[in-house]
Amino acid sequence: MKSYERPTDIKTDGLYGSIQTGSSEQGIGAKAWREFFTDPTLQALIERGLSQNVSIRQLDLQIQEAQEYLKCSKLAYIPSLAIAPQGQLSSMDWNKPLKFYTVPLSASWQIGSFGQLRNAKKKAEVGVEQVKTARMAVQQSLVANIANLYYTLCMLDAQLELSQQTVKNWQETVRYTRTLMEAGRSNKAAVAQTQANCYSVESSLYDLRQAIAEAENALCTILGETPHTIQRSNLSSFQAPNIETGVPMSLLQNRPDVKQAELKLASAFYDVNSAQASFYPALTISGTIGFTNNGGSVELNPGKWIWNALGQLAQPIFQNGRLRAQKKVAVMQQEEAKMAFQQSLISAGNEVNTALIKLQTAQGKKTLIASQVQSLTDAVEATEALYKDNVTRQVNYLNVLTAQTGLLNAQLGQISNQFATVQATIDLYQTLGGGSLQ
Repeated sequence: MKSYERPTDIKTDGLYGSIQTGSSEQGIGAKAWREFFTDPTLQALIERGLSQNVSIRQLDLQIQEAQEYLKCSKLAYIPSLAIAPQGQLSSMDWNKPLKFYTVPLSASWQIGSFGQLRNAKKKAEVGVEQVKTARMAVQQSLVANIANLYYTLCMLDAQLELSQQTVKNWQETVRYTRTLMEAGRSNKAAVAQTQANCYSVESSLYDLRQAIAEAENALCTILGETPHTIQRSNLSSFQAPNIETGVPMSLLQNRPDVKQAELKLASAFYDVNSAQASFYPALTISGTIGFTNNGGSVELNPGKWIWNALGQLAQPIFQNGRLRAQKKVAVMQQEEAKMAFQQSLISAGNEVNTALIKLQTAQGKKTLIASQVQSLTDAVEATEALYKDNVTRQVNYLNVLTAQTGLLNAQLGQISNQFATVQATIDLYQTLGGGSLQ
């Protein structure tokens, strides 16, 4: 008759490792996705995904099915009623037949099963929660995937814009180098080399446009829509919230996979209860009341009232070891579920730790990359000025190309690191159970 309680020997200390942040009961994982993703365009995409995704709609139906099974378990507590009218004609040697009829109302009530009905109801309740948790897992994954693809498109847009501007700058360099060659201050090799580098960047534009189309198609697939252009803002539109992971146990239990593991443990607990209850007697009370004409000639005049009541107590005595074996199996399955629950907590904590490291790494590189870009910008400006002056002969076209290539790579790396920060934040939000709430 006991209700499930989390085992006291489940280890919950240090799940995030040595880099956990915050000591409050709540963290970013407790935020609903609308609070976490504040970009209106992204919010509209997520809403479309949640309303149109087939997996979400299927799980909504499964939740309704589980709730109906739960209703059946609750109704098992009340008596069952049945009415079974019967009529009979009886004759010997083709004489006038005798007519019999009875109109009984039967009731049966299992009132003493020592926890069988209660455990069945509790397990049905757990079953409803399991389906709801499965839906939470699909929703969480859907929200994270839509957000990641959305900001992937924003990153590709930024890289495409930068590459297009770089092509214009290098085309200007090619024209200037050709002018110098015509003036006898440069040579054909310099023109060819700068032209080749310009072609290289121009060809990368096609790769970026292809990547954008593929990302848009992937997002359309998740949304359940045919291929089309996805409206979006830019990478800087992402407003990262304050990073608070919260207390591990109070928050990780909101993760769908962790919650699912504990629900399996609860279900196994009630299986053990049911197996134990099988050793005890079950009391059933049944009865019948009705009337019969008792073979009389008047069909509609009740001849006799009939009733009976029965109480039955069934106590298992010898079941060939079946009940004992069933209990042993249930206990072992409960222990398996307990170990799986513990492992799910450890895995979840490691995922949070990994996401935190990725976020801290991206944030730590941000300032250094910005300084690198600024230094390379200054180097390009200075190198181009010396090359155009061409009086001191301190630099040649190779110095200019090297400086420009270094600057482009650094700027592309800066955009990638900005996206890595966004992606790591989304990953941390997901690993903390975020995205599964409305």
